[in-house]
Amino acid sequence: MSTRDTDVDQPLFERRIPPGDDKERPVCTRCGFVDYSNPKIVVGSVATLGGRFLLCKRAIAPREGFWTLPAGYLENHELPEEGAVREAHEEARAKLKIKDLLAIYSIRHISQIQLMFRAELLDERIEPGPESREVRLFRWHDIPWDELAFPSVRWALRHHRELGDRPVGAPFTNPDGSDGELPGS
Repeated sequence: MSTRDTDVDQPLFERRIPPGDDKERPVCTRCGFVDYSNPKIVVGSVATLGGRFLLCKRAIAPREGFWTLPAGYLENHELPEEGAVREAHEEARAKLKIKDLLAIYSIRHISQIQLMFRAELLDERIEPGPESREVRLFRWHDIPWDELAFPSVRWALRHHRELGDRPVGAPFTNPDGSDGELPGS
């Protein structure tokens, strides 16, 4: 088989507006497949135990060495709550019970939607997973606010505190005028 023969099997994309659409997208010139690039969904949790908050110091980019909530990309065929539990286990070896949906944040500059849950940490046995340098339980006044990785971490912690033990009702969203971009980006 020549290189030319194998090239015939490979899709060749060009940017154009597909029929019935109004946005330019990559479309295969051979079969018409439209390669939709849609926002990524991140799931995570504000997990607490005895008034303390679980935070993970990142061992990976972006924002390596900064503190974050346990969170990551939702997997195919996974419910958001399952993803939040999985991420807490992967990053902090934590066992959680999801309580409710705390917030839905839109991070425009990276096309990301974040679903943040309130969760109960079932015990104090935590340790860093492969994506974390360190994991700790912080009391509110000890949270390293200047070392938080992302604006949405700060938002979720503050929304959790604002809510207290009350039911969520409608989930929180981005603070007015904020799109999740880091200052100076």
